[in-house]
Amino acid sequence: MVKQFIFGGAIIESTLANVGLAILRVYAGLSMALAHGLGKVPPSERFIEGTGNLGFPMPEFFAWAAGFSEFGGGLLLALGLFTRPSAFLICSTMVVAGFIRHAADPFGNKEKAFLFLAIALAFLLIGAGRYGVDSWVRSRK
Repeated sequence: MVKQFIFGGAIIESTLANVGLAILRVYAGLSMALAHGLGKVPPSERFIEGTGNLGFPMPEFFAWAAGFSEFGGGLLLALGLFTRPSAFLICSTMVVAGFIRHAADPFGNKEKAFLFLAIALAFLLIGAGRYGVDSWVRSRK
């Protein structure tokens, strides 16, 4: 059951659909890691303070968790390795970004968080597709 969650996913027969998933996965993962996560590892004092201002206990821990989920989760998503757990971490962080950090902001300011949330949620449900490392691990039985 745990292995199925970690390495599992939908079996999609269409080569074009799998190529499309791979393109989206690699682009979204690298964008998340390099454009959003890289600057948060290690978290700056300002980011830690902002995490505390959101009401999180142990703000340093949660700042590291956010940075790790965006940077590490983004890289793993791009590789298609541990796709579902990585997507879950990204979803969790984007829920906080979209619904808490940017709650009072106009939609245009939270749209990016919601877009990454939707993409990560899709990969949480679907998995990496045929052209991810998870598929290779799954096929080695």
